[in-house]
Amino acid sequence: MTEVIKILNNIITNVLTALYRPCGFSLLLSFFSMFFYLYAYRPINVGKGWKAAIIVWHDTFKESALFRKLFLLCFVTSLILFKTLLNRDLWMNPLSNVMGGWSIWETVNGKKKLTTECIENVIMMMPFSATLIWTFGERQRMIWKGIKITFCFSVSIEFLQLFLRLGTFQLSDIFYNTLGGCLGSVIYGGCWKMIGKQQ
Repeated sequence: MTEVIKILNNIITNVLTALYRPCGFSLLLSFFSMFFYLYAYRPINVGKGWKAAIIVWHDTFKESALFRKLFLLCFVTSLILFKTLLNRDLWMNPLSNVMGGWSIWETVNGKKKLTTECIENVIMMMPFSATLIWTFGERQRMIWKGIKITFCFSVSIEFLQLFLRLGTFQLSDIFYNTLGGCLGSVIYGGCWKMIGKQQ
């Protein structure tokens, strides 16, 4: 029982730390990213100086549900990119561990050591797929679409890590990220059906 509590404590600590560190940066990046959306759809109002642009941003955030959803999607995506690409050290050999870690235990110098990377990879992609489906209002085959988009996103991240030498290319990351996308889609689909039945 003590071992289980220790594992859960490590998982919660690692996940919260992974979310806390890039939170401010992700909010700032999302805030500025949404200006591109405004320049595309409201170029006349936004192009009158930075004060007018901020007022338009604020008013659009209050009025438009789609704008708020896109902002949240940008925030979640930037959290993932910060964790996987933007805050990584250069690696000399990104193909040093292609299979990756498939368990929560790894052997270091002959001793078993707890690692929560696989669980973090699952949890990381759950809000991404759910937010993506919620933003674009996908209702048909939402689980399959969530899996497909999360898989493509994960493969893109891994290949960027490979080509930019930021981290290591690992097949286990792709698997666990896709599993997280599947779980996020299933949870969103279940919540959507429950809310639909109550209305």
